Amino acid sequence: MALTLSDVEKIAKLSRLSLTDEEKAQNLRELNDVFVLVEKMQTVDTEGVVPMAHPHEVALRLRADAVTESDHTAEYQAVAPEVRNRLYIVPQVIEE
Repeated sequence: MALTLSDVEKIAKLSRLSLTDEEKAQNLRELNDVFVLVEKMQTVDTEGVVPMAHPHEVALRLRADAVTESDHTAEYQAVAPEVRNRLYIVPQVIEE
């Protein structure tokens, strides 16, 4: 797939960019180069290749799961007009 100059002008208009003729030509070349690269990548045989979550074989360093904060819920909810089951109760703003 190759773009034309009118495609670049349409993209620039949608992006609200004002480009000179030179910039349009440069963007056209660069975008078409991207499409050429994508087409080359699509020709690569990936049959039997297992997808990777990360390009490096590294184990994640995990920290111990420990509580570092105390529970301040009662303090925070003490100033609320209405609380039920640790939830803030607010007036209904959308009618059914």
